[in-house]
Amino acid sequence: YTNFTVFDITNHFVSQREYEEFKVRINALVAKAQKTPEEGWTMQDGTPWPGNNPRDHPGMIQVFLGHSGGLDTDGNELPRLVYVSREKRPGFQHHKKAGAMNALIRVSAVLTNGAYLLNVDCDHYFNNSKALKEAMCFMMDPAYGKKTCYVQFPQRFDGIDLHDRYANRNIVFFDINLKGLDGIQGPVYVGTGCCFNRQALYGYDPVLTEEDLEPNIIFKSCCGSRKKGKNGNKKYIDKKRAVKRTESTIPIFNMEDIEEGVEGYDDERLLLLSQKSLEKRFGQSPVFIAATFMEQGGIPPSTNPATLLKEAIHVISCGYEDKTEWGKEIGWIYGSVTEDILTGFKMHARGWISIYCMPPRPAFKGSAPINLSDRLNQVLRWALGSIEILLSRHCPLWYGYNGRLKPLERLAYINTIVYPLTSIPLIAYCMLPAFCLLTNKFIIPEISNFASMWFILLFVSIAATGILELRWSGVSIVAGVSYAINSGYQSWGPLFGKLFFAIWVIAHLYPFLKGLLGRQNRTPTIVIVWSILLASIFSLLWVRIDPFISSSARAAANGQCGINC
Repeated sequence: YTNFTVFDITNHFVSQREYEEFKVRINALVAKAQKTPEEGWTMQDGTPWPGNNPRDHPGMIQVFLGHSGGLDTDGNELPRLVYVSREKRPGFQHHKKAGAMNALIRVSAVLTNGAYLLNVDCDHYFNNSKALKEAMCFMMDPAYGKKTCYVQFPQRFDGIDLHDRYANRNIVFFDINLKGLDGIQGPVYVGTGCCFNRQALYGYDPVLTEEDLEPNIIFKSCCGSRKKGKNGNKKYIDKKRAVKRTESTIPIFNMEDIEEGVEGYDDERLLLLSQKSLEKRFGQSPVFIAATFMEQGGIPPSTNPATLLKEAIHVISCGYEDKTEWGKEIGWIYGSVTEDILTGFKMHARGWISIYCMPPRPAFKGSAPINLSDRLNQVLRWALGSIEILLSRHCPLWYGYNGRLKPLERLAYINTIVYPLTSIPLIAYCMLPAFCLLTNKFIIPEISNFASMWFILLFVSIAATGILELRWSGVSIVAGVSYAINSGYQSWGPLFGKLFFAIWVIAHLYPFLKGLLGRQNRTPTIVIVWSILLASIFSLLWVRIDPFISSSARAAANGQCGINC
């Protein structure tokens, strides 16, 4: 037992020392990277780094681990690791994160073409080594896997204080709203911690069953069934499938047609038109177009490995997306700073479903805003993105009614884009008590004597119940308190009303006060003291001036109204 304890303590100190040394090396690398040399960065051979100008540089790809990559300590092959930096030139719209994600989709399709993709932001990390297995359980499910577009994990953060003064946890959204949406058509895409089906990102329609093609219950209840009987139902489903094939975004030929040389299509003009339509949709890259037909992933057999890097550089060039459907119908959708909402909405409108996965151990963790200004900037960005969608053609209020978006799912998307407008009535609601205190006028109009009698009877009965309970329990009522309340009703009533409104205003400002007095960027004490003093001085001046009282009323109060008294 003693030997085990000494050995365990020794291992602990060795691990702690190695961790501290590792932390020092990482911090040194970060400090070095933050100091850009005057002549710019150089590569190992001494040539200038092509990406010294972040706004004007060619596309760059560096393969750290390729087809013959290294092995781990157990002899297992390590996954491929590739650094990608898309081309950027002045005068080209790069669409920020959405454009970068679309470039990564194309590069990964050319080099590896995995059937599934994982999207994690740069400020997040793996917290659960089994997270991908959790997602694959849904993606490979025999019943729902073929129509699941993505598996969304909740966002969890490090460094949040005990009181969560900036509401970074978003408990209502992640632990209530998204759980509810999981029972309809699935949660919305939140931009990180999400595992995608590659075919869904290509704009393909899901594999739907006859049950999925049935009209929803609202249509049945409003319009009734189209046809009665087995034959009528079959004709209805066939008609829906015909319409679906006509409106579908899936290309005309599948992978089997390509491998068999498109047998049965003797018309070369038809084949040429199909090729043109594919290029117009996905861009002019035969390797990438061929990869889009590989539903199970993998590089097409006819691909020449020697040309893959050249083709990968081609698909991340600035002009590749010109006159294509990238950002419009496929990939991450452009048109809003909150491209995640648009992307998930387009998939759900095509009939895909999504899954909300909440393992006991959080799958990913990230960094939360540590001060009020960062949090406000983040909320402002979300609000602007929602308003952009509200004013665009992709607004859920009028977009996608010919698709397969469920009514309740549409209602959830409408709530997602309309919520910034609720700030207007909320501000008015929070300011009304303050105006009531200043003007001495309540927002509730005066009621009639008959209605006031009902209120009096209600409160008297409540008070009587409490008094009788006290009397029956043997506890006496203090005579002074009873006399003060009963005899001074005209003075106590307005006082209680004003006190209630004052407490209501303070309660609304309490979260702001917590954020102001947070440990990060703490407000200096002198600022707090001067704020209290100035507030007290202005309050006394306000009471002394009393600007809401007319001059005649003030003169009457001072006995100087003359003949007008």
